[in-house]
Amino acid sequence: MAASKRTAYWYRKRGMLLLLHVGLIISAFLISAPVLFALIKSTQTTAQIFSYPPTFAIGPAAPENYAIAWKDYHLGRLMLNTFIIAGAVTVGKTLMSLLAALALVYFEFPFKNLLFVFVLITLMMPIPVRIVPLFDLVRSFGWGNTHWALVIPFLASATGVFLFRQHFMSIPASLVDAARVDGIGPMRFLWQILVPMSMNTIGAMAVIQFVYIWNQYLWPLIIIASNEKQMIQIGLKMLTGAGPEGMLNWGVAMAGTIITMLPPLIVFMLLQEQFMRGFALAEEK
Repeated sequence: MAASKRTAYWYRKRGMLLLLHVGLIISAFLISAPVLFALIKSTQTTAQIFSYPPTFAIGPAAPENYAIAWKDYHLGRLMLNTFIIAGAVTVGKTLMSLLAALALVYFEFPFKNLLFVFVLITLMMPIPVRIVPLFDLVRSFGWGNTHWALVIPFLASATGVFLFRQHFMSIPASLVDAARVDGIGPMRFLWQILVPMSMNTIGAMAVIQFVYIWNQYLWPLIIIASNEKQMIQIGLKMLTGAGPEGMLNWGVAMAGTIITMLPPLIVFMLLQEQFMRGFALAEEK
């Protein structure tokens, strides 16, 4: 009887694992289906794309579609603009979030908790809500149609302040007391102790902010008038315009989409370990 029970338990456990893996495979396929669809269509001609019944085979037009998307629509220049802006915002946001979290955790000043609550409330105020006053403010500074307008408004981050504050609060107080006994000042304590201990949180923050800025569409569309200074999402919108024959070339549009996916994908792959560890630590706290 005991042996039969163990056998039944083993089969039941294997069956549950099999169902779990099948479910994960199906979920992964459904999530990646749009990307696979875009990748296949980026290799097809217009006739293949609009053919009926639809074909999902790799087409012969990949070199032409990718060349048109890269050269005729200047995706390289737009991606460089976006990469510089996203990099500047990511570094600036990280630095400001570190300094703000340092003040909120290790300094005492009036209404500190109330200030932190106010910082969290700003999470409920997305860019579209602030678009008109922000546009007037940026224009009053003379930053219209400049990259300053794409960097400065995004340097403050309630998400970053929250992540670093929670992480700093988990650091033992004995470490802080030992640093004070050794005569280490706040900034030295931040750069030599807190930053090395926060690399996973910094990596998670960097991935989130880089992808967020890379996907910006509404604000660049409003504040930037010159095509040479635009960001990549506006370039993708240009790809969806009608071609010379009045028909949208979906092969070129899909090729441009695949190209613009690569930089944030590479950033995520480089910082994947820090990203996963950062959120794992956040869940443990």
